[in-house]
Amino acid sequence: MAGLKIKKGDRVVVLTGKDKGKRGEVLKVLPSENRAIVQGVAQMRRHQRQSASQEGGIITKEAPINISNIAVEDPKDGNATRVGYKFLKDGRKVRFAKRSGEVIDG
Repeated sequence: MAGLKIKKGDRVVVLTGKDKGKRGEVLKVLPSENRAIVQGVAQMRRHQRQSASQEGGIITKEAPINISNIAVEDPKDGNATRVGYKFLKDGRKVRFAKRSGEVIDG
């Protein structure tokens, strides 16, 4: 399995599904399942039994969505972009937005 190009903390855009067009931050990446949890996207309601640490009732939380349904947000203009890798002059390997050429993490 190839490495994923999306990391925790990335700003992403949802490409398909009921939340198409929504934007959010990646809270968690599940590489073994090829899924990610994005803040405010794919929300589900769950009945939770009361425990010593948590209140009971119906809670809302994000469900994991497939990596193929999200794209990284271009740092320059905020549109969806694909991600590439390149080496900087100092030898660091960084991700960059193929749309604008802007470095994503750096």
